[in-house]
Amino acid sequence: MLPSIFSRKGASGFSWASTADQVTEGLSAAGLTAIVTGASSGIGAETARVLAARGAHVVMAARNIAAADSVRQAVLAATPAATLDVMELDLSSMASVRKFAADFNAKGLPLNILVNNAGVLATSFTLSKDGIEMQFATNHVGHFFLTHLLLETMKKTSRESNVEGRIVNVSSEVHRFTYKEGIRFDKINDEAEYSTFGAYGQSKLANILHANELARRFKEEGVNITANSLHPGCIITNLLRYHGIIDVLTRTLGKLVLKNASQGAATTCYVALHPGAKGVSGKYFSDSNVYEASEKAKDVELAKKLWDFSVELTT
Repeated sequence: MLPSIFSRKGASGFSWASTADQVTEGLSAAGLTAIVTGASSGIGAETARVLAARGAHVVMAARNIAAADSVRQAVLAATPAATLDVMELDLSSMASVRKFAADFNAKGLPLNILVNNAGVLATSFTLSKDGIEMQFATNHVGHFFLTHLLLETMKKTSRESNVEGRIVNVSSEVHRFTYKEGIRFDKINDEAEYSTFGAYGQSKLANILHANELARRFKEEGVNITANSLHPGCIITNLLRYHGIIDVLTRTLGKLVLKNASQGAATTCYVALHPGAKGVSGKYFSDSNVYEASEKAKDVELAKKLWDFSVELTT
């Protein structure tokens, strides 16, 4: 039995304990196309399953094609009418991101929902193939570039269908524990001052700032697309695979207080599909409710600076 604090419902009618199935119960995603990154495991796989079960054509973007295909087969076994495709995507490689976007756009499919979910957590200092610190490269730069390359398709879809497009950035409460500067523009690749969790927090802060700047630009342009970010909750997933003792503890004692994948994917599915999030943009969600992000996350000038910095990195 969960303590009442976990089952207390917010303004949306949902709580910490709500599952992805519950927040989308009775909703139809028929006719919608969604891309979910990191769909081979954890909350990405659960997000893909639920959106497909509600009728969306889901493109599962994953680095591990075999794992993603196993998830796809499991979803089809339970929901034979579901439509899912698997496409390879390594977010730490701009070449891979560029190929994925080109291949997707070449299919001529519409794009209504983009879920930027994939990520790595607190890895040791490593540079990506493009020479960028791995967590920043994977969690932010890869998703920034992917979104940029798919934006025209999303805009075209929203214009022609008159259906609101939705971009969902999966962030984390760890965004509050970034470096003191927030984003270390001049020290992204500084190994001497590298902190595993500081770098993770930085990348998660970037996810929120990216969504906020997208929302500002969409409003300015009059584009019918929303952009929001969220904290999925503390979840038992394979993100902690690089931290042996922490991984063991979360999979034992953590089961008492951590969300499972279905609960972890709830906020993502709520923001991606629920009518309660219609027209809501530039917000940060937690437990399927609007939540207050840190002051740095609400810094408009920091968001603009990050945008310009990210454009430079990807061009």
